[in-house]
This record gives sequence, C-alpha cells and structure tokens, in this order.
Amino acid sequence: MEERRMEDNLFEDEDRKALAGLSNTPQPSRVSHSNSHQLRAGQKRHQGRKHSLDDIPRPTDRYYNDSSDDEFFNRSSSASYSNNTGSGGGKYCVFPHRLDQPPLPDDGTEDYGQGQPLPEFVGSGGGVGIFKVPVRAAVHPGRPPCLNLRPHPLRETQVGRFLRNIVCTETELWAGQENGIRFWRFEDSYEPGLQGKVKRGDEDAAPFHESVNTSATLCLLVDNGNRLVWSGHKDGKVRTWRMDHPVDDDSPFKEGLSWQAHRGPVNSIIMSSYGDLWSGGEGGVIRIWPCESIEKSLSLRPEEKHMASLLIERSAIDLRSQVTVNGNCNISSADIKCLLSDHIRAKVWCAQPLHFSLWDARTKELVRVFNIEGQTENRVDTQSSQDQPVEDEMKAKFVSSSKKEKHGFLHRSRNAIIGAADAVRRVATRGAGAFADDNAKRIEALILTADGMIWSGCTNGMLVQWDGNGNRVQDVIPHASPVQCFCTFGTRIYIGYVSGMVQVMDLEGNPIAGWFAHSSPVINLAIGNNSVYSLATHGGIRVWSISSPGPLDALIRTELDAKVSTYAKRDNIRILIGTWNVGQGRAPYEALMSWLGSVSSDVGIVAVGLQEVEMGAGFLAMSAAKETVGLEGSSIGNWWLDAIGKALEENTTFERLGSRQLAGLLVSLWVRKSIRMHVGDVDAGAVPCGFGRAIGNKGGVGLRVRVYDRLMCVVNCHLAAHLEAVNRRNADFDHIYKNMSFTRSSTGLNTAAGVATASHLTRGPNASGGNSEEQKEPKPELADADMVIFFGDFNYRLFGISYDEARDFVSQRCFDWLREKDQLRAEMKAGKVFQGMREALIQFPPTYKFERHRPGLAGYDSGEKKRIPAWCDRVIYRDNRSGEVNDCSLECPVISSILLYEACMDVNESDHKPVRCKLHVKIAHVDRSIKRKLFGEIIQSNEKIRSFLEELRCAPETVVSTNSIVLQNQDTSILQITNKCIKDKATFKIICEGQSTVDDGEPAEYHRRGSFGFPRWLEITPAAGIIKPESSVDVSIHHEEFHTLEDLVDGIPQNWWCEDTRDKEVILTVIVRGTTSTEARRHQINVHHCFSAKTVHLDSKSGSKKAAGGSFNRAELRQPSNASSDAADDARSSHKP
Repeated sequence: MEERRMEDNLFEDEDRKALAGLSNTPQPSRVSHSNSHQLRAGQKRHQGRKHSLDDIPRPTDRYYNDSSDDEFFNRSSSASYSNNTGSGGGKYCVFPHRLDQPPLPDDGTEDYGQGQPLPEFVGSGGGVGIFKVPVRAAVHPGRPPCLNLRPHPLRETQVGRFLRNIVCTETELWAGQENGIRFWRFEDSYEPGLQGKVKRGDEDAAPFHESVNTSATLCLLVDNGNRLVWSGHKDGKVRTWRMDHPVDDDSPFKEGLSWQAHRGPVNSIIMSSYGDLWSGGEGGVIRIWPCESIEKSLSLRPEEKHMASLLIERSAIDLRSQVTVNGNCNISSADIKCLLSDHIRAKVWCAQPLHFSLWDARTKELVRVFNIEGQTENRVDTQSSQDQPVEDEMKAKFVSSSKKEKHGFLHRSRNAIIGAADAVRRVATRGAGAFADDNAKRIEALILTADGMIWSGCTNGMLVQWDGNGNRVQDVIPHASPVQCFCTFGTRIYIGYVSGMVQVMDLEGNPIAGWFAHSSPVINLAIGNNSVYSLATHGGIRVWSISSPGPLDALIRTELDAKVSTYAKRDNIRILIGTWNVGQGRAPYEALMSWLGSVSSDVGIVAVGLQEVEMGAGFLAMSAAKETVGLEGSSIGNWWLDAIGKALEENTTFERLGSRQLAGLLVSLWVRKSIRMHVGDVDAGAVPCGFGRAIGNKGGVGLRVRVYDRLMCVVNCHLAAHLEAVNRRNADFDHIYKNMSFTRSSTGLNTAAGVATASHLTRGPNASGGNSEEQKEPKPELADADMVIFFGDFNYRLFGISYDEARDFVSQRCFDWLREKDQLRAEMKAGKVFQGMREALIQFPPTYKFERHRPGLAGYDSGEKKRIPAWCDRVIYRDNRSGEVNDCSLECPVISSILLYEACMDVNESDHKPVRCKLHVKIAHVDRSIKRKLFGEIIQSNEKIRSFLEELRCAPETVVSTNSIVLQNQDTSILQITNKCIKDKATFKIICEGQSTVDDGEPAEYHRRGSFGFPRWLEITPAAGIIKPESSVDVSIHHEEFHTLEDLVDGIPQNWWCEDTRDKEVILTVIVRGTTSTEARRHQINVHHCFSAKTVHLDSKSGSKKAAGGSFNRAELRQPSNASSDAADDARSSHKP
C-alpha cells in the first residue's frame, strides 16, 4: 500500500512539473485539425545515414504483395509458433531457423524476402476475458448466412456518393445516394462484380444501374400503382423514375417528372390511402400534391415535361399554413423527420423530433397533435427557450477567451489557461446535459404493423407502441442502442440500430432474435424478393432470408463451409512501425531517412508514433480544451507529418491515410499507392492518462484501418515515467486498452447517414437482443480487431542493476542478461500488462537516456542523475493466433511475424533513440464476388433448400363473402374475409387496382391511382389487418359524398361547387398472406357506385344494393354461383401477378 501511494505521489509530481513549465513566450499559432487526408507534394529520397548497429542486410527494393501463394495453408504449426494462454510465465516463440543461417530456399512454402522471422516473446494472460482473440470463421457463427449484394466499400471510395436509403419494388432494389439513384435487379443478385467497369468501391458489388447525377437523395417511395419510384432530394426537388425501364449499361438512366417541392431538403415522402403525395421538409412544412394533378402531369408527353412540372407545383396544398391562425401554428416548426401513411384507417402520421401530428388523409384536416409522451398539445412552441442561454454562455466563453488570448493573458498565467479549459468543459457539459433527456427520446423512425399498431423508435433505444388514434400503448427497450429504421413482414418487425444490430420482434414487442448485421449503424431496411435488405452507413447492403433465424440458415451454412476453399483468398503485406520520443525537438531530413525512408522500399503500410511532440503547461491545457469541443492537432504536429511524408515520398510512393494528435502524442498512417484500393476506413481515437486521466502528457492515440477487409489497430502510447511507477504504467495500459474508442475524425468523409452520435454506439456481448447481458461492461473496441500493434515510449526500466553495470553490459552487447532485468518483460511474463501479446527478441542497445547530439553509446546520460539505460521504446503486437491454430485461414485470418526490430543509434536529435519494427503479415479474406455466385448456386441447386423455400410460398386458404358490391350515396356494405386455415394466421390488405366512370354503351376504362389509392368517395375500414385461424373479419365498404370548395378537374382547381353524377366503378383486390408466406392469394371485388337519383333493387345473393339502370355493365363482373366456387377460382389464380 505504501509503495502504491509513493507511485501516486511520483505521478502527481511529474504532472505538476509538466504544468509548471509555462513560458511567457507566446505560443506559435496552431491549426485546428491534424487528421489530414490530403496529399502532400512528394520529393525524391536520397541515401540516409548508415546505421551504426545494423547487422541485418537491407531488403531489396521489391515491394512484396504476393496474392498467388498456393501453399498458404501448408505451414507446420508445431514448429513455427507457440502461444501461452494461461496465467503462468510467458515464453519465447523460436522459429526453426537461426538468424545467422541463410534464408530458406524459395520452394513456395514461405517468402520473407531477405531475412527470417525473429524469435518472439509472448506475454501471459492472453486468450481470456477482454484479451481473448476475436472469433473468426468462413461463415459468421453469430448471425444467419447472408448475401453480400454490395460488399462493404471503403469509406474513402464513397465520397460524394454514399448510399442513404433503399426500397424494394417487385423486381428491383432501389437505392438513393448522394449523387443520384441506382438500382439492382433481383435476377442479377448472384452475378459477379463488374470490376473495372465501375467506380472504385463497387468492384465486387452485384451488377447495378445508375442514374444521371442529381442532388443528394434523402428519401424514396415505391408507387406500384403508377409503376414509379419517387425520390425526395436535398435541393428540394421531387423526381420520378420508371420501374422496369430498359436501360443502357453504358449510359445512366434519366428521371421522368420533377418539380421544386420545397425550398429546403425533402426529408420524407409518402402516398396516402387516396393516392395523394405528401412531402415533409424543414421548418415543419408539410405539403400535399393531389393525385388528380399527378395523374394529369404523368399523362403529358415528354416534350410537355415543363408544363407538367408547373401543373404539379401550382396544385400544392400547404398544411402548415392551413393550421396557422394569427401567426400561431398548431404544429411544431421543427424539421419533419418522417411521414407514415396509415392505410388501415386512412390517416397520415407526421413525426418531428419530439412531436407527432395526426392527419385525416381524406379531408386533409389536422386530427391531433401530441408529444412523445402521448400527451395532447394545443400549441407547440416553435423554439426551445433553453437553447439560447447555453449558446450565449458558449459564445461568451469563446469570445472572452479569444480577447484574452489577444492580450497575452493565457500566456501569463497557468491557472487562467487551466481555468479556461475547465470553463469550456463545463459549458460543453452543461449544454449536453440540458437536452440529454429530450435528445435521448428523439424520434428516429416509424412503422405501421399488420395489426394496425404504429411503432416509433427513439435515440435511447426505446420502442413505443401507439394505437391508430395516437394513444400510447406500451414501450420497450429490447436493445440499448439508438433506433435507426424499421421494416415489417407478416407478424414480424425488423429494427435496425446504430450498433449494427438487426433485431426481430413480434407484434407484441417480444424479441424473437437479433444479430449484428453490420460493423456500422444500420440506417435502412427494406422487404422484397422474399428477403430483408439491410443498408449500413458505410454503404454495404446485405440480404437476409425472410425465414431467418431458422432451418434454412443451417443448410446454407453447411454448404458454404464445405466449399470454403472456393472463395478463400490470401494476400501478404509488410508493415513498418516507427516510434520515437522526439523530446519537443525537430529532426532533419537525413535523420528521418535513416529511421524510416531507408527501410520502406518493400513495405505496404507505415505507421509512425511520436511522443513529446510539444509539451508545456499552456499547450497541454489548451489541448485539453480543444479536445473538449472536438478539435485537436497543432502546427508542430503538422510539421512532423509533412517531414515524415517527405521521407516516405508522399504523393509519389505513399499516401497519407490519417493521423491523430493528443497533446504531445501523434500517430500517423501511410499506405503505398499500389495497394490503396485495399486499405481504408480510417478511424481515430485518443485516451488521456495524465493528471487524473484528463491531460494528454501521458496516454495513447490510435488509428483503426481496414486492410484486405480485416481490421487492424495501431496505438501510440506514452506511459507513466519513473523507475518505481510500474503499477502506474500497467494501469495506464489497461486504461488505454479498455477505453480506446475509434470514431471518425472531424475531417471524416461520411456525413450523409444522419446517424445518432457515436457516443451512443453500444457493442454489448449479447447478440440476441436481450437486456440482461447488455448491462455488462462492453467489450473494448481493440478486442474486436484482427491485429493490434502497440508502440511508443512505454517507460519500463531496468531494475536491480546499477548505472555502471548497465553501461558495461551495453558496451559488451550482453543483451541476454539485461533482458532479465527488463521490467516490461517481467510484467508480461506475470500476465499484468500486454496480456497475450508478442514482442521480438531485443537485440539492440537500450534507447534511453541519451544526451542530445552525442553520437554512439558514449551518449548515455552522464549527468548528475545518471539515469540507468532502459528499453523504454518498444513495439508489441497481437494477431489472430490462439491455442493450436497457427495456419492462416478464414478462421485465423491474420498471422504476423517480425522481420526487423532495431533502434537507429545514429540519430541523436533527442534523448531517446527512434525504434523501427517491420512485420510480415499474412491475411486471409473472402473473394466476395465468387462467394456471392456460390451462394446463388447453393440456393438454386440444393434440393433441401428448394423444398424449404417451396413450403414458404404457401398462403393460407381464404374466402370472401362476395365479389360484387353496389353502393348508393351514403351506403355501406360489409365484406367478410374468412381464414380457413387451422393453424396459421392470415394478413390481408385491400388495394384499389383501378377506377372507371361508367358511360352507357361504353366499355369501362380503368385508371390506377398512386400506390393503388382509393377514390375519395370510398371509405374502407379496416383496409388491412390480421385474421386468426378459422376466423373471419368484417370490412366496411362505405360510400361518402366528398365535395370541397376547390375540387380539382384535370388537375386544375375549380372555385365553385361541382358534382359528378355519373356512376363509378372500382376494382378492389384483397391480398392475403400467411405470417411468413412469400406468395399471396388475391381476391377481386368489383364495387359499383350508383348515383342516388337512380332506382335500385336488392340483390338477394350479395345483400347489397344494385342499380337497375343500364349503365351497370354486368359483363364486366364475375358472378360465381356461390362463395365456395369463388374461393376455388381465387385459389387457382393465387399465383398470378
């Protein structure tokens, strides 16, 4: 206990000394961001200084990236590697060839270029808990098998064309993107990618077709009635696109009708029960585009496109203006989040972040306004009164700080600087806390289910169930992550979360299943082609069986596992790691060439970590303040990035991927341009460990990158100093490992998704969606990576040895005995730090502490303190190896070995020597085009799978009471639908497939409305629902006269009372499905409206009123002799489209 207290005091003293060194000299100007993805101008390198202790021959200039290694799996695991996952002492992993022997002959078994793998020391304590190697498999064991329609593209390839949303038609999947529209035909789902014929990022995607460039697509709507896809865009326009349109593979397809619907973005569009198009935008604006004007515009010729647009624009109905009286509006002025058409009750729901408004789809009248708690509100404030005070305080703090900085106040007082940082933190915390409750309940998505209930999803993961009148029924939180989207099929509800999970829930809110479908938030779900389509923020689209989880999953998984060799692909890459504590200095070009440039000719990736780039109390406090408000970096940090880029021939040979700076810590990542297409998705993270875990003089900065579809993390650390602070260093590592969270930097590329903040992202261990497991501590993000590399100034010293003894052993190069005195080796052996990780056998002198600009080993500290030399600067890694699995495969996809581990003793610009480490990494990954094609072959050829899919097609047997109904004005008829199935429920939906005006002697000409909407004179309640086994449901079909002061004739408003006295006829179709059936039964009902002035008589068969006038064309109606024959006819036609 006394030892621990002494370490704490030492640590606090060190932090106080760091903060006490404030200079009165003004600080140099700093830029806000250091995470640069821009290319710098490269320059040719020249020969660096000769390494004073370099005993290993230089590699050739050949870049090694062999993807044709046929013997990738044939390495002997018994001779090559060893791993200790227990709690005992660590061990060395010695390769079967000594370093002084010549390389192995080039027989195809291994190819390391020049030099052989070095022996490695493996720390204890790995393989358990948070240090357990992530499970990998050819087919993911924790989720159903899926089809990768569009495999995860690298984020950097999607700039300006991220996918935002998806919808399904009967034969196609449509996707809205930042620069237009694209669609896939279901028949092409299993085809291989187009490779070089498409833009980067889509090489492995199934064949698709793209539109001409447009503004960003924010929402999509499928209109099967008009055979159109409608899209709402960021520029305020609504556009139409024809379904099943023949397209030219070499040229983009074009839009049809388009018009300016809003001044700002169109956030949501829907079709109401009566075929009207509703759109929602910024400021709470809701507009209706009547079906009559849409129908007239769509009927015009292409050369009359401009006239059609004007016709629709002038027909707009602004609902917000209609409910505004004397400047007071009954609905909120917040942006419209989403619209929902309730076809069952002919209503429209409008969701804003914290409020709902409910509208009558027929009369377009406001029914109710209520908040997220379900409480009715007569008037909604348009602006929160809490916004202003916090904003004012934020402005006051920043303005005040700015003025003080101009007068040099920040540089005259250390306390003022720390106080300013604290003030910024308090204001930011206050601003966040003031709205934490409201933000947590913000509405993100709406869905109408088959039982007529409405579900809303919130940013706190809460799902709220509402009845059709807006009354709150219940709320559940099956998964603690923000909800992003819904879709529904039968009696199942699918929910997409920010965590990447897709969850399946029944209509009562009980979780059925759940799995992590993507590695990033699921932003859209769609149902089509008997499948569930999921879209993630990175743009990947996966296809899941409608029956998952179920027996089909096991059949597909078995087939894919048996053919893994067909789609497994292997690549090799070399990674150069460099770490250097620069001691607030700068290095000349020659030093950087000696350290990095001279050994980079054969590597594909370079990761560089610097410590003490810039220190001092003023800088540290300002850095903490900038981190609080989301800014980081410094001008000196940018100088180092440019200098390293020059040594690596940036913009010619290498490209900078990203960087992250936390106070004096800086990490950067570089990739060779020849493999740039396989490396990307860079995310950054930082964890401060100094001064109460708040200041970045100690801590870690990391970058996460995807390499050949495998996750790799590089973490640059600077741990606690002093010989005695071993436990503090161990604690620093533990803190960094557990708390390193990777998020897109402020210069990130994808801002299109509109996803809740990354701080909400929860990666609980439970994939089933239950609450109990997710209450446990979440798994660290570093634990999910395939490879993690830690490097930096770890500050572990030599113990039990004097300064003179250490100098003697170093001068004699007796490193074996010195390694026995290494604190880090002892702590790893005891399983207290870097558990289960690996380090090459150290064969170079200690790298600390030296006097600046003194060459050779004579440069060790000879001052008053005479600090004992130590290996402070290290490189330690962990790959996918665990247990007996040592061969590179899809089960153990990343295996690494160290080819070079040395210090650059001739570089003397700091009190530390730079260290470099070269790793040879073998990576197994999936050829995604081949696997998709194989997936299709399995589905189409496996008899068991085909038989199972055939069983899913069956729909319950149902009958309807009549197929012909005649209505007089204000008349009502009852249609009874009966489910004759003994076990399965049936879902039904009624649509209008056409209406016609009946003229004497003229054949009926039927016209469809948008989305099969009903005519305004017809009310059907309910228009959809669930029928229990051996039960019936009664559907009311009612005629209601509908006149308004501005009826539309041919799309033109008429300012007088008008009345159409002609008979009308509509064709209703009852679509019946089972709860999981993939096909439907269809029953056709003819409804005839007879104008009230005509005589009518009762038809004893149907029980409804029928017209005696000759305008009713009997030949157009089916007249079965009884209901059973009607059912038989319907059964025979159940598979017709």
